[in-house]
Formats: sequence, structure tokens, C-alpha cells
Amino acid sequence: MTKPNFEEMSRKELLTYIRKNRDDDEAFRIYMDRVTAEPTTEWYPAPQSIDDLKHFPELLEKHRVRREEGL
Repeated sequence: MTKPNFEEMSRKELLTYIRKNRDDDEAFRIYMDRVTAEPTTEWYPAPQSIDDLKHFPELLEKHRVRREEGL
């Protein structure tokens, strides 16, 4: 069996491959290199008051959607 070209795979495709091939250290290293190379796109400051928590459900939903997309 030949390994796929990890460099040509999208981050989501690579994550799917890793989930199915958990012992493939090379694929895992390449995936982690990509994750650490990409900057975090959003920063969420710590809540300073109870009123700040009003937006928590929206933030939680955004996070859930991003995780499902594999980002």
C-alpha cells in the first residue's frame, strides 16, 4: 500500500486520514506542523463581568462549527 501525498492534502483531509490511521507518525507530524504554522484567527478575551457572558452562546456555537469543519 502506498501512502498518500500528505503535502497535497488539505488540513481537513489530513485530519480525516490521521483519524483512520492513528499509527502514522509521519502524517501526524505533518498535520501538527501545519497547525502550529497557522496563526490563530480569533482571540477571545477573558470575561470581565457577568454581562460579558451574554455573548458566550454565540462564541460557543462558532467554536463548535469550526471544530466540525476541522479547522
